[in-house]
Amino acid sequence: MLRFSMMQETIGITAGQVWDYLNQKGPATIIKLKSNLEVSNTMLCLALGWLAREDKIVISKMNHTYEISLKQTS
Repeated sequence: MLRFSMMQETIGITAGQVWDYLNQKGPATIIKLKSNLEVSNTMLCLALGWLAREDKIVISKMNHTYEISLKQTS
């Protein structure tokens, strides 16, 4: 069980890094996020899934990639 808990923590930390990046820099493609945050494809996808599940991001199809932006709150 410890391993699962550690993985959840790592995913949560990465999700926080993604959120901070988008908050500071604005929308970004998956490639740009991966490059700037220096995370693996798997960890980035897990973090994006976390943020999507929490309804924090918008994922938009853009040509041959996806653009990620923070969901606007009113």
